Amino acid sequence: MKASSPGTNRTTPKAATALADQLAPGRVYRREDLAKVAGAVDRKLGELVKSGTIQKLAPGLYYQPKTSRFGNLPPDDHQLVEAFLRDKHFLLFSPSAYNSVGAGTTQLYNSTLVYNHKRHGVFKLGDREFNFKVKPRFPAKLSVEFLFVDLLNNLNELAEDKDEVLRHARNRLPELNSSRLTNAVRSFGSVTTQKRIEGWLNA
Repeated sequence: MKASSPGTNRTTPKAATALADQLAPGRVYRREDLAKVAGAVDRKLGELVKSGTIQKLAPGLYYQPKTSRFGNLPPDDHQLVEAFLRDKHFLLFSPSAYNSVGAGTTQLYNSTLVYNHKRHGVFKLGDREFNFKVKPRFPAKLSVEFLFVDLLNNLNELAEDKDEVLRHARNRLPELNSSRLTNAVRSFGSVTTQKRIEGWLNA
């Protein structure tokens, strides 16, 4: 992870600067990983944060900024969440993605959902808030069928006209891939969603 650290300055002690020189711009690091390559890591990290060389995103979580002509770039969301969870198995998306389903949703949400197996709650990482939700199952990536099912699962939590969304969703149902929808309902649908879609199909 060798890289130069343009943010270091003369006021940063040499030992801390040596640690910064090992960090790659644009990467997120856990304190426990840095402790494996540097002694007195807490003191050095504190000095680097104080000098502005690195950023502390959350307890035990640090970011070596990558710069552009407009200034420091924020950390990549996926890398940030992966470091926070110590896990690569999660699904990250905005509820605004429901608008792509064609079920009449129109709201834009300034929030990010993280379906995962470990953490639950809203956590601030750097300047961003992430809503972590523990789920027993979720897909590796988004699909229209999963979003359709997940929208119905979470309809009561959204700032939408529930009756209008249900009307649009029922009309949209025949246009979806039936086999992929069946798998999504079976794998990810709540009991209420499963019964609702079954009722629509059998009507």
